[in-house]
Amino acid sequence: MMKVCVAGTFNVFHKGHKLLIDTAIQTAGKTGKIFIGITKGELLKKKKFLIPFEQREQAIRDYLNEKLFHRYEIIPIYDIYGLAIDGSYDAIIVSPETKENAQEINEKRMQKQKNPLEIISIPYILATDKKPISSTRILNNEIDVNGHIVNKKIETKKNSK
Repeated sequence: MMKVCVAGTFNVFHKGHKLLIDTAIQTAGKTGKIFIGITKGELLKKKKFLIPFEQREQAIRDYLNEKLFHRYEIIPIYDIYGLAIDGSYDAIIVSPETKENAQEINEKRMQKQKNPLEIISIPYILATDKKPISSTRILNNEIDVNGHIVNKKIETKKNSK
């Protein structure tokens, strides 16, 4: 049975998060299980706006139910490694933003005589303006969860008198 882990803040659940989870489901196959770490605690103190953990967790549960996938466990994580260093996982799904963390996890796993995880990297999902979709951009009302522009910023020049 393939055990696949993925982690993130999942502050506003969007197309990029869906690709992470879809890739984890595909990697787990028909008998595997996915483990989803959601960041919590001190790791988030720099976030300006944070949706409560329970709502972020529910958005993931809703998506998994919609996909009719029930072989998963959601785990709060308090650092960038989560349970991946000590857990008995086979693969980790990452975005370009978190690929280096996965490489660090594998270094730490090997120091502990554990097998390295297969690192599966997904690409950024781009909004219609060709920039990556992110929770921050959604919260700033630049784009919606599907990457469509919602608020074009108009630059104005001030008259200097």
